[in-house]
Amino acid sequence: MTNIELAIWSFPVLLVLVFLRMPIALAMIGVGVGGTWLVIGTPMMTLNQLKTLTYGTFSNYSFSIIPLFLLMGQFATLSGMSAALFRAAEGFLGHRKGGVAMSAVGACAGFGAICGSSLATAATMGQVALPELKRYGYPGSLATGALAAGGTLGILIPPSVILVIYAILAEQNIEKLFVAALLPGVLAAIGYMLAISVWVRVSPNSAAVRDRVPWSERLLMLGKVWPVVTIFVVVVGGIYSGIFTPTEAAAVGAAGTGIAAIASRQMNWSKLKEAILATAASSAMIFLIVLGAGIYNSFLSLTQLPQTASSWVGDQGFSPWLILTIVLIMYLIFGCVMDSLSMVLLTVPIIFPIMSALDFGMSANDFGLWFGILVLIVVEVGLITPPVGMNLFIINSMDRETPIGQTYKGALPFVITDMIRVVILASFPAITLWLVWIIDAL
Repeated sequence: MTNIELAIWSFPVLLVLVFLRMPIALAMIGVGVGGTWLVIGTPMMTLNQLKTLTYGTFSNYSFSIIPLFLLMGQFATLSGMSAALFRAAEGFLGHRKGGVAMSAVGACAGFGAICGSSLATAATMGQVALPELKRYGYPGSLATGALAAGGTLGILIPPSVILVIYAILAEQNIEKLFVAALLPGVLAAIGYMLAISVWVRVSPNSAAVRDRVPWSERLLMLGKVWPVVTIFVVVVGGIYSGIFTPTEAAAVGAAGTGIAAIASRQMNWSKLKEAILATAASSAMIFLIVLGAGIYNSFLSLTQLPQTASSWVGDQGFSPWLILTIVLIMYLIFGCVMDSLSMVLLTVPIIFPIMSALDFGMSANDFGLWFGILVLIVVEVGLITPPVGMNLFIINSMDRETPIGQTYKGALPFVITDMIRVVILASFPAITLWLVWIIDAL
């Protein structure tokens, strides 16, 4: 068996291990170490490579952003900011048809801007918004589907942990990637609200509306979300303006969110310990997956599969847009069986060099940003598609009265809006890149 054949066969072996419920990190480490051993032919060299690869991976200073953003999200979760965001959004939208569900989506967008994690956004906002949605008579399918979809905004709206990981893997500028993600994230929130609007008009008796809130109360509710707005402006604005590096901004954001939690009297020593331990556990999980992906991708590099695949695709003369379509469909399929982080870590080192060699009529830097946003959107869809839609499971576990099949049904309109958004952003790259161009011109 040639090295290329060995690399190709490693994919089904890896998928079988994942289907057998082996943790994805251990599956990638096992296949990567075993494959490297077969390629090199000696276990000692394999173990030496494992040692140097581990140090080389985690000595990257950029990875320090991840635990800081995770800690920022933990502080935000424990500080009661999610409830304030939902109440403020509900005050402005709750009196409209479908307004309470729209408020939940808007609150998810706001919380995602200081959390950076889709699962944490879905879980936190589900606790706050799900009882209110049920109180106003929203069917379980719409309530759970809207919250699961709203949670995906944590991936795209900066700051985002997966955006940072993509930037490291694809060697892209983190600041510019955050800028490029902002407008697609806003479009996602608007698309989800439109889906809710269509739903309640097609089924007009599906939900009640709450009474209109006076402007004096709306302004009072809005005043309670100033910590969220301040933290977002300081962190993201500081990165965009060059005042902070992304790592410094993450540290400032974590400290600011912690201070806001203490000031709100929601934080005590017990919750502080809980936040630190949860951050440590999440960081360890992510770093182990990063190491597993590094070991597996190092094995693939030894076999020359990425380079061979890139050359083969270029020699066939296929249309770049055809290849892009195939790649995005592949991500959709993978999203049905893999979590988003593992998917990005496993595929980007292989797919990105192939796509970078194609001519899409833009600079290499612009392509890296645009392609990254498209990938992140499609990966985000995987969080609300069966059978491994993590957001669907999280929200459904909070509503025991709604069968998981109804939650799948409720997510379908939001998946459709995501597909439409992918087509629009793929067809018009300027939508993603124009903010980057404006900031570069200043």
